[in-house]
Formats: sequence, C-alpha cells, structure tokens
Amino acid sequence: MNASPEPDLPFLREAIGLAHAGAAEGMGGPFGAVIVCAGRIVGRGQNRVTSTNDPTAHAEVVALRDACAALGRFHLTGATLYTSCEPCPMCLAAAYWAHIERIVFACTRDDAAAIGFDDAFLYRELVAPPAERRVPEIPLLRDEGLVVFREWTANPRRTPY
Repeated sequence: MNASPEPDLPFLREAIGLAHAGAAEGMGGPFGAVIVCAGRIVGRGQNRVTSTNDPTAHAEVVALRDACAALGRFHLTGATLYTSCEPCPMCLAAAYWAHIERIVFACTRDDAAAIGFDDAFLYRELVAPPAERRVPEIPLLRDEGLVVFREWTANPRRTPY
C-alpha cells in the first residue's frame, strides 16, 4: 500500500509557487523546485536560465546547489526533490549525483513539451552511440587522461563521491 501523499502537498505547492513567481518576474521558464530534508526545506530554486545566461540554471539544479550550500555537503541522502515539472535529463542526473532519495513532481515532460520545453530529443541522444549524436563526441588522448585518473585514485587526500 502506498503512503498518503498529504505530507508532500505543501512542499510541492511551494515548488509550484516558486515556478509561478519566477516566471512572472521574468527570471526564466515556469519551473520551481525545493529540496526537503528531515521535514524542512533546505533548498529552493527557480529557473534562471534566461536571467543569468546559464543553461544549467534549471530550478532543480539551483535548488540542489542551494541545499548543498546550506547543509555543507554534496550528498543529499535522505532528501526529497519537489519540482513543478518532471525533471529533464540534466536535472534527473544531477538529482542522482546528489543522492536524492525521492522526486515528487507536478507537470509531466509531455506537459512541458506542449508549451515548448521538449526534451524528447535529449532522451534519444542519450541512447545513441557517441559518434552518431547531433553533437559528436570524439575520443582522443585517452592514455594521457588515464594518467590523471591513476594519480587521483592513488591520492590519499581525495574525497570519493
């Protein structure tokens, strides 16, 4: 049996409110997000792509950065991401890298596509071989790159993540 969604509703409404305010203020697209840990909001974000000229400033990424700064750590184990829309591939990957425990969203990727935010091509690109992607990826100097990897692996002061 699934748990009641009641505890999630105020946090998801906060994310939707951030989306509304950010879009109305011209910060960027109509997207908002909050990160909740131990029952309290530890990070907030609104889409700021156009106002900061930063293509990575999606609401979820902004909220993840805010939460990590507030908590002083790069893992958000035990946290929930509430977002006004299903995360795009970049935001989903960022949530995974941050070790987010749950993602709760309002609008779907199809809803976003209907207003011009279509990430379908990204999903297709991710499964295509690197040489066949719209932006080709060309491997070079692997041996030189591996030297850095070996040095990092041998460094006793490294912080694994």
